[in-house]
Order: sequence, then structure tokens, then C-alpha cells
Amino acid sequence: MKKNEIITMTCDALGADLEGVCRHEGMAVFVPGLLPGETAPVRIVKVQSRFAFGRMESAPEVPSALRRTPDCPAYPRCGGCTGRHMSYEATLDAKRKQVQDCFRRIGHIDAEVPPVIGMEQPAQYRNKTALPVGGDIDNPQVGFFAPRSHALIPISRCPNAMPPADDLCAAFLQWMKENRVSSYKEESHTGLVRHLVIRVNRKGEAMVTVVVNGATLPREDRLVSALKEHGAVSVILNENRERTNVIMGRKFRTLFGPDSLQDTLCGLKFELSPAAFFQVNPTQTEVLYRTALEFADLKETDTLCDVYCGAGTITLMMAQHCKKALGIEIVPQAIDNARENARRNGVTNADFRVGAAEDLLPRLVEEGLRPDVIVIDPPRKGVEPAVIAAIAAAAPRRVVYVSCNVATQARDAALLKDAGYQLTKMQPVDMFCWTSGVENVACFEKV
Repeated sequence: MKKNEIITMTCDALGADLEGVCRHEGMAVFVPGLLPGETAPVRIVKVQSRFAFGRMESAPEVPSALRRTPDCPAYPRCGGCTGRHMSYEATLDAKRKQVQDCFRRIGHIDAEVPPVIGMEQPAQYRNKTALPVGGDIDNPQVGFFAPRSHALIPISRCPNAMPPADDLCAAFLQWMKENRVSSYKEESHTGLVRHLVIRVNRKGEAMVTVVVNGATLPREDRLVSALKEHGAVSVILNENRERTNVIMGRKFRTLFGPDSLQDTLCGLKFELSPAAFFQVNPTQTEVLYRTALEFADLKETDTLCDVYCGAGTITLMMAQHCKKALGIEIVPQAIDNARENARRNGVTNADFRVGAAEDLLPRLVEEGLRPDVIVIDPPRKGVEPAVIAAIAAAAPRRVVYVSCNVATQARDAALLKDAGYQLTKMQPVDMFCWTSGVENVACFEKV
């Protein structure tokens, strides 16, 4: 097999990124857009020692029954979605198989995985959209960077974005064009507007943050007026003059409205600053967290420990069902937010501590912490071995593991098994519709 060779291939399965997986002379070939059972001519674009990557040269000879016409003109160039060429049900089934495969192959645990809980209407679910700005003075553009590049793919709408994000984008571009506002050029570090960040709450109110390579915008009053007409209740300017891929800088200036946006999740109220983390799919986040609460099966006399608690959403929700809840998080600002969120919602039985989980949890356990239930919702890299050891020493009756990376969750499941915990049930949830991403809640009981 050589680069640029064209080979007719048949897809056997879907890979971890919803790409087609073919076999040629014993080697796996990954082909984006090809569905199981389909046959198509494939150009080999990269060959490695154990696998290769290919690109379809033309449409499949006989389309799969799973295939559909993508409903987004930017697909698949923008890279935000990987599954818009197949039915929604097919993406859910692929994610279920991904969870099962990871637990078998990585965790060596043969567990039955229930169907992924999807959305009734898998559209307009993202409450935050961050769009790089490009184009020229006569034709400004917003869009997304193509996969593995900084080439801007312009968009006029995003089917995943909550309204009124698309209307706000259009109004913003019209303001740029009318007022001759330049876009940022990464190569030369010139130009003004870098990013447009839109956050929408469940009422349809929007906070718009404009990230600029400077301190001011021309005709800020006209920008505010244009955005107000389309649902903006807050307009904020963010200054980022650094040569960096980080979207926002540290300086914010409010041009209109409050400097935060109010939203609700699981019956709790939250105040969101422009830089605050908040789950992007509120409907499915409630499904995810309520699944975690159900798995926790808390008693009124229980003590709960929420490791990697962030701004305390899970901690505060579960605190209403137990005697005491403790949240642990390494980011001081997140702990400040968690404490403020507790105050705002009148939750008095939750405490929060700042520290790295691998340092703080072992120390607290050594000092006598004995939670009845531990919840872990780690970053993509998973749980540190020191945390697993501390869990084993604390000996809670149950561990609930929420994960956005099933591969590391499966790896950690094997470590929990060695520490005396048995996987009893799990439930995947589709948080990022039309992408390959899947969240999974797993419950471990002490043997």
C-alpha cells in the first residue's frame, strides 16, 4: 500500500471518530465518511506501520440505509461534527459500541452497555459558540477552523447553536462591514477582531463577547444597538493582544448590560461570567447529572465527596439528598464560583476545598475523611493512581464515575476493580450530538 494509491474498499465498522474502518491486506484503513457495508474507491493519503488513512474518491457504489444528506453546508469541512452524513440513531449505536469496546479492550471488563440516551430533537443544543473571525475588510467572516489547521471555514449558520446565535453572528458581520472593522491576522499579528463568543441561556438571552487585538472598537454604540435587536442582553469586550491560541485575554470591559449571564441547571441558579465553564448542552447535562444522582443512591445520613467538582454543579445538586457534601477542585476561581453558587442557592451543607485531587484527597482520607459515596468527574486524562489509592483507603460503599473520555474511564475501571470495586452498571449519554464524543456514567460497588 502506497500513498496516493487508489484502492476499492468496503467498510467493516466505524472507528472512534465515526470514520469508516476498512481492511486491506490485513491493515486497517480509516476513511472518513464511509459507512459500514459501503464500497468506494479510496485514495491512500497516509501510511503508517500498522494502519493507514484514506479519502473517498467518489460516492459509495450502493449507499447504506444509514446514510443521509448532511443538513449543514459547512459539513464536513468545519470539523465540528463527524456524523452528519448518517442517521442520528446510527451515531448513538456507534457510541454505544465505542463504550463497550473500550471497556473490553482497555479495561478487560465485559459489561453490557445500554443504549445511549439521545436527544428527542438533536439540534440547537449548544449554549456557547466561539467563532474565530476572518475574511477581509470588505467581506468579514466568522466560522470554525478546519481540523488540524487554522484555515477558517466560513459559516452563515450552525445547526448545533442555540438561537439567537446565528442572528447575532449575521448582525455582527454586518456591523463589521459597515464600519470597516478589520479582522485579526494570525500570521502578522495585525488586525482587530479575533473571536466572537456567544453564550445563550435557557430563556434565549445572549451574552456576546468580542475578543479584540486592542482595547477599543470603532462605533461601539452601533455594535451594541445591532446586537440588542437580536437578543443580546450583555455585550462585553475582551482584550487579547498575545500571540496565542487561547481565545480570551484577562481584561474585560462591559459595553452594555450586566457583566454576567444568569442560567439554571438541575433546579439551581448560576451566574456565568464570560470566561466561566458551563456544560454546553443543558438538556443532556441534566440527564447526565440525574443519572449520576440515581447511581449514587444517597441516604439522608450520607457524606458525599465530589472529586474534580469544578464550579460545584454536581456537589450542590447531590447535597440536597445527603447530610454533607464536600467538593474538591484544583482551580481556585472554580472553588470561589462553587462557594458563591452554594450561597446563591441556599445550600448550607456543602463545603469546598482547593487542591489537586491526587494531593488533597489522600491527605483528607489520612485525616479521617470517610465518605459513603464518592463521585469523580475528571478531565479527559482520567484519574491519577493516587486518587484510586485514596478511594480504596476511604472505602466508600459506592463510586460514581462520570467521564467524557471512555478510554481513560475504562483504564481506571480496571484500577478500581483491583482496588476492590465491581462495575455494576453504566449509562452513556449523548451530550455532543453528531460528533463522536460521548459521556458515560459508571457505578462501582465495594465488593
